[in-house]
Amino acid sequence: MSMNPRIIHDNKTLFECFDELTAGDIVVGRVRLRPGEEHLLLDLVARGVVLFPAATSQLCSRSKVFQARLLGRFMIPGTAPVYDMHDMMRLVTEYGQQGVERVVCKLDRANGGLGILLYSSVEEVYSQAVLGVLRFPFVVQPFLEECRDVRVVMLGDTVDAYQRHNPHNFRHNLHCGGTGSPWILSAAQAGFCRQVMARAGFPYAHVDLLMSPAGEFRLTEINLRGGLRGARICQKDYVGAIEKIHAELVAGQLQHGRRQDAT
Repeated sequence: MSMNPRIIHDNKTLFECFDELTAGDIVVGRVRLRPGEEHLLLDLVARGVVLFPAATSQLCSRSKVFQARLLGRFMIPGTAPVYDMHDMMRLVTEYGQQGVERVVCKLDRANGGLGILLYSSVEEVYSQAVLGVLRFPFVVQPFLEECRDVRVVMLGDTVDAYQRHNPHNFRHNLHCGGTGSPWILSAAQAGFCRQVMARAGFPYAHVDLLMSPAGEFRLTEINLRGGLRGARICQKDYVGAIEKIHAELVAGQLQHGRRQDAT
């Protein structure tokens, strides 16, 4: 492990010295990658390079399929990542056994509600996949009626939450015409968000919750960043909070490294 680790804060510097990085070096901030370059995160982790945010959270932010694979137990029961036709056929049988009717399909890399598709049955999704209209991988889950959509911004001790609502579209995203209003987050809901973040290594997050009419809540999506329309926190305070979290993570890592060197 390097006695004097490099601390890299920008992608230009990261890729200029990418091959020279060694165990203990630190990369702060999301690594900008083109689709298909995610394996570079694996290489960094395998070499012992420390990433803040963690590689797992960065991959989750990029892939809805990975989210469903990793965090499925926090999502609507029946949520499944679909990688190939074998997964699709199995899901047709499972949904048939469970009496699932309408379903939602989430395209892997589409954001802002633009990749959320509603089908009247899982058989329609199967047909679209067989015909090549839907490209693997994607996520399928049962559609739940009359649910609330709540965005929670988790920034250490700073927590902000707001409901997103669109009476004319099941996609409540503000990008799709929804409006935002403040939401009072319960202790149970906040604790749930922290559980999700801990499982996927998120030091901060935008967590989207689906609230059923019965008061149950489930994870829909999580991301390291997102829009702040509807939130009470301003962009300047938001950036400052993230920078503070990054600084604390780096300081903790350096202290850990010094303790290891002393033993």
